Amino acid sequence: MNRSAQTTEPWRVGVLFSRTGFMSVIEETQLRGTLIAIDEINDRGGINGRPLEAIIYDPGSDTRSYGHLAKRLMVEDGVSTIFGCYTSSSRKAVLPVVERLNGLLWYPTLYEGFEFSPNVIYTGATPNQNSLQLCSLLMKLYGTRFFFIGSDYIYPRESNRIMREMVGKSGGSVVGERYVRLGASRLEFAPIMQEIKRVQPDVVFSTVVGDATTYLYQAYSDMGLDPKVMPIASLTTSEAEIAAMGHDVGEGHLTAAPYFQGIGNTLNSAFVGRYQKRYGSDAPTNMCLEASYFQVNVFARTLERANSLETPKLRAMVMGSEFEAPQGNVSINPNWGHADLWSRVGRANRGGQFDILFESRTTVKADPYLIGYGRSVSYV
Repeated sequence: MNRSAQTTEPWRVGVLFSRTGFMSVIEETQLRGTLIAIDEINDRGGINGRPLEAIIYDPGSDTRSYGHLAKRLMVEDGVSTIFGCYTSSSRKAVLPVVERLNGLLWYPTLYEGFEFSPNVIYTGATPNQNSLQLCSLLMKLYGTRFFFIGSDYIYPRESNRIMREMVGKSGGSVVGERYVRLGASRLEFAPIMQEIKRVQPDVVFSTVVGDATTYLYQAYSDMGLDPKVMPIASLTTSEAEIAAMGHDVGEGHLTAAPYFQGIGNTLNSAFVGRYQKRYGSDAPTNMCLEASYFQVNVFARTLERANSLETPKLRAMVMGSEFEAPQGNVSINPNWGHADLWSRVGRANRGGQFDILFESRTTVKADPYLIGYGRSVSYV
C-alpha cells in the first residue's frame, strides 16, 4: 500500500537557519524566504492534498550545532529533507549527517565549489557563476591590483584561492591578503584599512560574512576611502548587509550575484511585493533569500510527482527540473546537482539597492569544478 496516497498528514521538513548570533543578519532572511514559499504552497492546498510542515531549529551561528541539530531532525523528528546552512563550515557539519542517514540537504548559498554529494542540492552560485564575471568586470573598470580580505574559514580562503588564479591569468596581481575571525569587531578592521590605504590597490575583494561585513564597510568609510576609485567588491554583500551598514556606507561598492531586488521583471516585482507586505516596505530581498524561496518551490514540484520523501526518489526526479524564479528561469543541472543560475554584477546605490552593471544573456550552467574555466570567458 502506498501510505502517501492514503493520508492527509503533513509532509514534515527540517529548517536550519540561524536567527541569533553573528550570521543572523543574512540567515534570518533565508528563513523568511523558506517560510514564505511553504506558506504559499500550503495556501494553494499543499502537495497532493497534504500541507508542508516545517520543523525549525536555530543553530545560533555555531558550526557544531548545525550537525547536532541535523541529526536531531533526522533521528528524533523523523525528517529526511532539510533546508538550511549559510557558511560552508555549517554545510560541512551537516554533510556527514545527511550522507550517513541518507537525507537530502537543500543548500541555498553561494559557495566555493569543488564539492559534490548525492545528498545535497546546491542552489547558490558557484565560482563560474559569480567570481569569473566579477573579476573580468573589475579589471576592465578599475585595474589589476587586488587586495583580499575575508573571514577566516573555508569559503573565503577557497574563494580567494580561485580569485587569485583568475586575477593572475588575466595579468593582475594580489597585493595583500588578510583574514579576520568570524564575528570580528569593528576595531579589528582598522589596521587592515590602514594597510589598504598604504598599499593603494585598485580593488578590495571581500569574502567577509555576517555582522563583520557591516564593520568592514564602516571601517572603510571611516578611513575616508573612495569607492569610485577603489571599491570593495564582494560575492557575499547583499541588500541585507547594505541595510545593516547604512545605505550611505554601502553606496558605490560592487557585488556579484544571480539575483538583486532591483532586477526588472514582473515575477520579481510580485515576489518583492509579497515579501514586503509580510515583513515591511523597507525590508529588502536578496540573493540568499531568493534561492531559499525558489528551492522550496523546486522541491515541492518534485515531491508532487514523486509523492514520497524518500531521498533516492526525490533526487532522481529533481534532476533537470526547471522553475521560473524571481531571478529568471533556473534549473537543476543533472551533472552536478547544482543550479544553473543567472549571473549579474551590481553597484550599490544610495537607496540601498543595486544598479545592474552586467547581466548574462541566459543562465550560466553550474561548473563547480571549473572544468570549463578556460572556455568560460564566453559567459561574460
